[in-house]
Amino acid sequence: MLTLPYISIMRIKGTHLHNTIREHRLSMNKMTQEELAGKIGVSRQTIAAIERGTYNPSVVLVLKLSKVFSVPVDELFILRSGH
Repeated sequence: MLTLPYISIMRIKGTHLHNTIREHRLSMNKMTQEELAGKIGVSRQTIAAIERGTYNPSVVLVLKLSKVFSVPVDELFILRSGH
């Protein structure tokens, strides 16, 4: 059985990764976290962590999210300075 190592969130001093996943999810007929998770092949807990900003998804997951919502990646994830 293949196990993946724990991957910590990269933090860059003076920056914060903001996302609009929750807003996009709710704008699609109030899609649940469970429904979105099923569409991209992850757990509901992963969606919750992404929305909270406690987990930075892989490039593959970001591209899947972009496809589900039919929006560019930079509309879903915004790198902000400050904080």
